[in-house]
Amino acid sequence: MSVPAAYIGIILIWSTTPLAIQWSGAEAGYLFGITSRMLLGVVVGLLVAVTFSIKLPWHAEARRTYLAAGLGLFFAMTSVYWSSQFIPSGWISVLFGLAPIITGVMASLWLAEQALTTSRIIGMLLGLAGLSIMVVGSQTLGPHAAYGIAGMVFSVTAYSASAVAIKRIGANVPALATTVGGLFVTVPLLLGIYIVTGEPLPAMVPPRAIIAIVYLGIVGSVLGFALYYYVLKHVDTTRVALITVITPVIALMLGHLLNGEAIQTEALIGTVAILSGLLLFEYGQKAGKWVRDAMIG
Repeated sequence: MSVPAAYIGIILIWSTTPLAIQWSGAEAGYLFGITSRMLLGVVVGLLVAVTFSIKLPWHAEARRTYLAAGLGLFFAMTSVYWSSQFIPSGWISVLFGLAPIITGVMASLWLAEQALTTSRIIGMLLGLAGLSIMVVGSQTLGPHAAYGIAGMVFSVTAYSASAVAIKRIGANVPALATTVGGLFVTVPLLLGIYIVTGEPLPAMVPPRAIIAIVYLGIVGSVLGFALYYYVLKHVDTTRVALITVITPVIALMLGHLLNGEAIQTEALIGTVAILSGLLLFEYGQKAGKWVRDAMIG
């Protein structure tokens, strides 16, 4: 598969996922939404693996990869679904834009991919400033919006830790196998929470929620995660996480057009600050070198 094509596929899927999450969770309950999505995902993933004769390796590195992927999915996605109750869908994508910063810090410590240069530190601070602006703006959304922001920060941290752990393990495992193996870890944990909390099944699931769950289960969980793990094997973790620079803009527009979500001034300023911080974090050093070379030349 072409890495650029997979990269673009992830952008399209991740741009539409926040709105689908909110539709499935708001109308059927967030715990039902994520559990049914992951159950559908593991079934479809197994069918695809059998159809294309893709075996799940079971050596020690593969098992550690599945565990890292599964725990990352569980903590990151559960937090996203929970947070979607309190903040607009577009904000989910914007806040997930902090992933390259958190991933970059972890990668510099555990993978030695790139050191924390001055431009990267400034980019981190700019991203944190954007987050602070959105926290202030969240007051107009209600008293519980801060919970949604805190949940998203936890989600991004779990996602980043999982990505770095998978990269650090470095197992030669097919992307679809990583997806299915991770779902095998995630699904029992979700079912356990469903049983412990005593969450009742919804009496009726609206058509829009059903469509959203099916889309997330097949496209979001199986195709999206498979593309993600495929790209993760071929590209630096910080460049993979850079996808989240593009998706927030698309997600904000989709939330506004399809879900009637108002785009607040604070959200726009915070988004610009976060995305600017990400660009500086990733390309600041290269841009500085280019300027210096141009001046010398």
